[in-house]
Amino acid sequence: MELSLLLIFWYGILHAFGPDHLTAIADFSIGKNKRKTLLITTLFAIGHGLSLFVFAKVLESVAISEEILAYGDIISATVIIAMGIYLLFMVFTQRIQLGKHTHEGKEHIHIWFGKSHEHSSDNVAKTSSLTLGLLMGAGGVRGMLITLGAVQGGSVDFTMVAAFTAGVMLVFGAFGFLMLYVNQNFLGNLTNVRRAFATAGVISLVVGTNILIG
Repeated sequence: MELSLLLIFWYGILHAFGPDHLTAIADFSIGKNKRKTLLITTLFAIGHGLSLFVFAKVLESVAISEEILAYGDIISATVIIAMGIYLLFMVFTQRIQLGKHTHEGKEHIHIWFGKSHEHSSDNVAKTSSLTLGLLMGAGGVRGMLITLGAVQGGSVDFTMVAAFTAGVMLVFGAFGFLMLYVNQNFLGNLTNVRRAFATAGVISLVVGTNILIG
């Protein structure tokens, strides 16, 4: 791998450690099994990489002021705050449910949003994680352009975006396994599930607010 791609890959790793990204992954991964958790983190990383690629290509040919670019951070913060409010609303209105059943001698736990007799679709979480990754890509475009300018004159191609996405996916995947551990060991009853979502909601509000006032 060329040095420039290694730098982009490393930037993707550093970028993924942003508290807004990890908070978003946690919000979507709570209560999911291994397959769903890894799929959600992968879709988020892909959406994030594609969004940055599009923004970077636009900014190659269009001069946009630093003030306008700063709105990307506002978008990311607003999305995180909205997620926090949504999660807290679901907790306080008791719209987070847990069900258990045994299949082939193994106990399976299902967690969903809605009334006790309703099940939300897994496709909602998958689509939302991809969409969220696309939206939050706006918040990282400035840092990516600075890195691109340092390694290759600011020219963006798909290979560089792939290297960035791989770095992001590495961190998100590792964090996804951490969330999976939490899901398997601490979310065995409805009380703990609601506490986990309430904690994620509060953290989302704190992280999003900190980005806005920072």
